[in-house]
Amino acid sequence: MEFWIAAALAAYLLGLSKGGVPVIAILSVPLMSLFMDPALAAGLLLPLYVLSDCYAIYLFRKAFSVRNLKILLPAAAGGILIGYNSVSILPENLVKLLVAIIGASYLANLLYKRLTKNEPPKREADVPRGVFWGALAGLTSYISHAGGPPYQTYVLPQKLDKMVYLGTTTILFTAINLMKVPPYILAGQITWTSFLDALWLAPFALLGAWSGSVVIKSISERLFYLIIEIALGIVSLKLFYDVFFG
Repeated sequence: MEFWIAAALAAYLLGLSKGGVPVIAILSVPLMSLFMDPALAAGLLLPLYVLSDCYAIYLFRKAFSVRNLKILLPAAAGGILIGYNSVSILPENLVKLLVAIIGASYLANLLYKRLTKNEPPKREADVPRGVFWGALAGLTSYISHAGGPPYQTYVLPQKLDKMVYLGTTTILFTAINLMKVPPYILAGQITWTSFLDALWLAPFALLGAWSGSVVIKSISERLFYLIIEIALGIVSLKLFYDVFFG
């Protein structure tokens, strides 16, 4: 019974995240890891991520950045391919440390510019940066489910409209999660049994996605981006903790 309560809560939390509430999904795999191997927990939850992603696309379908997706999607696919071929030689903690440093460095630079009243100017989507950060997002998402910080380092300086940000993020990570399914099956992280378990948990994930969309639409754009920045800081701190104390 405790397993199913935890699993339902984990599904609801990842749904909330897909509905637009930042950072909350980071709790899902650790929560499930109390009852099962973390790799198997990630495999159990991945179909729920994909399902919630598809629903989130419906929720945020009216606004997204076509240019960003044209740049980021092929780059992320390349990053996933690199991750698949190098997962056995790239230590997961090294990847987590890299992602944590990226997130913390971006926030430290942003804080410095704000304290010195030198607010960074808006940046446009560009191919060189997009290819680099998109590939890194695909690689880190495949190896350690931590594609957010590289993606946010590239996208946040663009200061996109809130709904455009949500739509672009949703479409990109839906594609990334779908591309991760075949290698997860080959690795034995997704099995027929885990897929059936995920089906039982699907309503909780969808409820979470709907709840998240209701909450996020009532938040101002300024507050939304402040929450994103705080969430990026929390993710970076958690990754540092995982590397050094986890």
